[in-house]
Amino acid sequence: MPNTPVLADTRSPTARRGLRRTARRVLALVTALTPLVAAAQSCRISAPEWATQGLSLPLIDATADDDRVHLEADHLSGQTGETLIADGRARLQRGLLSLQAEHMAYHQREDRVQATGQVLLARGDDRYQGSELSLNTEHQDGYFLEPRFYLGRTQAGGRAERVDFIGKNRLVVRGAAYSSCELVDGETPPWVLTTRRVRLDFDANEGVAEGAVLRFYGVPILAAPVLSFPVTDARKSGWLPPLITTSSNTGFGLSVPYYWNIAPDLDATLTPTVLSKRGAGLESEFRYLRPDWHGELNGFWLPRDLTAGRDRWAARWAQQGDLPDDVRYDWHLLRVSDDNYWKDGLRGAESLTPRLLTNTAQAQQRRLLQVDGLGEVEQHLYARLQQWQVLQDTDPNTQIAPPYQRTPQLGALWSNRGGLLQWSLQTEFNRFTNVDPTRIAGSRLHALGQVALPLGDEGWRLTPRASFNAAGYEVDRPLSDGSTRAGRVIPSFSVDSAWSLDRETRAFGRDLTQTLEPRLLYAYTPWRDQSALPNFDSAALDFNATTVFSENVFSGIDRVSDAHQITGGLTTRYLDRRSGAELARLGIAQRYRLNDQRITADGVPATSRFSDVLVQGSVMAIPHWTLDSSLQFNTDSDRVERTITSVRYSPGPLRTLYASHRLNRGVSEQLALGWQWPLDGLLAPVNSLIAHDATSGPARPARSPSSCDGRLYGVGALDYSLKDRRISGAIVGFEYDAGCWVGRVVARRQSTSLQASSTQLMLQLELVGLSRLNAGSNPLAVLKDNIPGYQLLRDPQAAAAPAAHPPATGGDTDTP
Repeated sequence: MPNTPVLADTRSPTARRGLRRTARRVLALVTALTPLVAAAQSCRISAPEWATQGLSLPLIDATADDDRVHLEADHLSGQTGETLIADGRARLQRGLLSLQAEHMAYHQREDRVQATGQVLLARGDDRYQGSELSLNTEHQDGYFLEPRFYLGRTQAGGRAERVDFIGKNRLVVRGAAYSSCELVDGETPPWVLTTRRVRLDFDANEGVAEGAVLRFYGVPILAAPVLSFPVTDARKSGWLPPLITTSSNTGFGLSVPYYWNIAPDLDATLTPTVLSKRGAGLESEFRYLRPDWHGELNGFWLPRDLTAGRDRWAARWAQQGDLPDDVRYDWHLLRVSDDNYWKDGLRGAESLTPRLLTNTAQAQQRRLLQVDGLGEVEQHLYARLQQWQVLQDTDPNTQIAPPYQRTPQLGALWSNRGGLLQWSLQTEFNRFTNVDPTRIAGSRLHALGQVALPLGDEGWRLTPRASFNAAGYEVDRPLSDGSTRAGRVIPSFSVDSAWSLDRETRAFGRDLTQTLEPRLLYAYTPWRDQSALPNFDSAALDFNATTVFSENVFSGIDRVSDAHQITGGLTTRYLDRRSGAELARLGIAQRYRLNDQRITADGVPATSRFSDVLVQGSVMAIPHWTLDSSLQFNTDSDRVERTITSVRYSPGPLRTLYASHRLNRGVSEQLALGWQWPLDGLLAPVNSLIAHDATSGPARPARSPSSCDGRLYGVGALDYSLKDRRISGAIVGFEYDAGCWVGRVVARRQSTSLQASSTQLMLQLELVGLSRLNAGSNPLAVLKDNIPGYQLLRDPQAAAAPAAHPPATGGDTDTP
């Protein structure tokens, strides 16, 4: 398949996939010679002195295609064409291969060099030092006795008893030890990877390691008598390291994945799994990639759940591709065996909405048309099917109303491209069904149209707009007025105006630009009786600084609020004149009703002339602090109805404290905390922790980035319900940076109902220059998703730029 693309990795970062990534790197680096790209570190082991001296400067300005042999020394002797003897600071170079030794003998007929006495060899960014070397400089076959080595791309190295070079792309390593910790004679490094013998074939992408053992403080944590592994970023079939999990719902778990490289565009992973509380199961994944379409199939099967006493399963299928005539399609299917699947923490059903699993299939076409009298028109045609699986709870207080399913949804949208007038027209047909037999079902055909005339420039704009919302219904049972067919047409008119004024000023010790941005919106929508019409997809919009300027207080199509109102708002911002960064913002908005609003979310007409006042503010001008706050104030009751306030203190890298308070009066009140902080600096003055220069950029740690002193960090996040007086979610953990390794221990507790919760323990050992080993889910993903401002101890942004395409290895790329 010469034109078949390599599989691109599109999977989410899970613990299982993370260990596939671990497998590739751990096994490949058994030899300590495999060129892998490691993440940049905030605390690195520097290169040993022998790896940076002497060979760091080439003899000449050599290039890879320079095939000449260059030799120099304090004393040269011998016969040209036979053997040249070099003594005292002898150096040889051919292309990008450099060699230095006390004594060299270069046999020109065999094109072989023999070197003894403090031999240093450089091949690219890699360095080797040993007692004796014999090497053919053209074919690069030979041996190196007792070499030390340093790999520039992983910034780690080790020792070996012997390296046999068998051509440029094959070698055998005997008695190797590899670590990013300093290898001191007579001392055991914190972690080391040893192997008895390794055979590498880079052309065949195959390596076989015998007697591979990974030790952490002398304790073996990974071992195998014989291991086969890929030595490049290409994929290779084989067993991957096991995954260990622990959870209060599933107990102790052990999974051993097998990766199957079927073809360049096909691969699969089969993972037998044993859970102490649930029994034995099988997880599977199948990926395919063709030029015009690609997808992924996932499944998890638990033949008999020991706790539930029945079969459990989850299935997911996603595919997308291109069809003729510029048509793109995709589908996403997810199903599980039962309602309690999400509670029990079983695999295969990861979703942003764990109790509401979506199943969609859609196709769409976008084109530009030339229409007489209208100019260039963009046409968007689409078709969609959408169904839901709702996982209900036995507690009636926590059950959710199933949303309507669209079977099908067909639509078309036309809009102009430029011109004085802006217009759009959309028409759509939907068939709505529901898994709840008590709810009405039916069809709807609707049309939405608008035309606007935007006027103004950068300093001001005035936009009059006329629009309509028309819908016709046919339902499967009589409506409240006895009919099964109904329709309505609702017009709207609005005028939106906004200004942007600015002036130069000075505050916070900086030259600033202050803006004044008033906005005024007039909207008129006449009342139309909609009480007898079905409601398939409309819901009340959240009242905030954005929706206060909406003409309709509902989302969807089925409900359109009447309006005769004026909305006014005023925003002022402070911008740094040099960088343009926003340092502070303050805004206020309120709606004034000229008439009562009869169609509302709760069905009670709004008779008050003034809506609630919305106030928003944020400050980023105070060094290291970020403050955000918004409130909704009811002028009739003279009290605050809703508030959201957050504060974050980040005085430097790897230091952040976060707190937020959310109040929705009568509904909920929530307090959230988050932190990442070095525990040995809690009581130290901030000035001693941070070296900050306001003129040179952001804060930076006072200690040197190359310092590798051990440092313990506390991390965590808490969500506390003040209304229920209970913790709804908690994450507490520790991170320890020892320089050449990082350890993480994170515990997570999540509420699954008012009476139940699940607890999970996550462990991670990150061996700098090697990889990360997880026990349980990946704690890095949990910390990043739940702690605002969290930073990795090994920040990938500081690493070298990645390749243009992710490596296809059957495992996820390392993007924590």
